[in-house]
Formats: sequence, C-alpha cells, structure tokens
Amino acid sequence: MENNVTPDQSYQVTQDMRQPNPPPVTFGEWMLTMLLMCIPVVNVVLLFVWAFSSAANPNKANWAKASLAWFAIFLVVYILFFVIILSIVGSSW
Repeated sequence: MENNVTPDQSYQVTQDMRQPNPPPVTFGEWMLTMLLMCIPVVNVVLLFVWAFSSAANPNKANWAKASLAWFAIFLVVYILFFVIILSIVGSSW
C-alpha cells in the first residue's frame, strides 16, 4: 500500500489542532493587578497563585513567574550583600 502524503504534509498542523489564543489581559485587570502588587505579603501570595494556577490567564501566569524569578534574584543578591557587609564589619571588631 502506497502512502500519498508528502513529508511536508504529514507535519502540518491544522487550525483545529491548535490551542485557542487566551483572551488578552485588559487594562482594568492590569490596573487592579498593579494595585494588588502594592500590598505587602498579599503581592507574594497572589504571584504564587497566578503563576501556578491552571485557571489563570497564561499571559498573567508568565508575568507572575517572571516577577517571582526577579524577586528570587533580588533576594539572593540582598542576602549576599548583607553577609558581605556583616563579614566586613565583624572582621574589623
């Protein structure tokens, strides 16, 4: 039995097979998001919820993951800076 499918045709993805694009995050949603990010502790909790919730908009989830990554980077830099300063001050005593 002969296969009449060319190599290019066998890997084509039809429109029906693609995942639909998520709705964009609206201006009002971003305004509320930025307002909530100003509240201490709540901001970190919401970042984790948005980053790892399956119900969250993928655009907001990616933004939350990137924000958590930056938060982790700054936390490590802050701790290293604090340890270096303490070691310098401690050695001078």
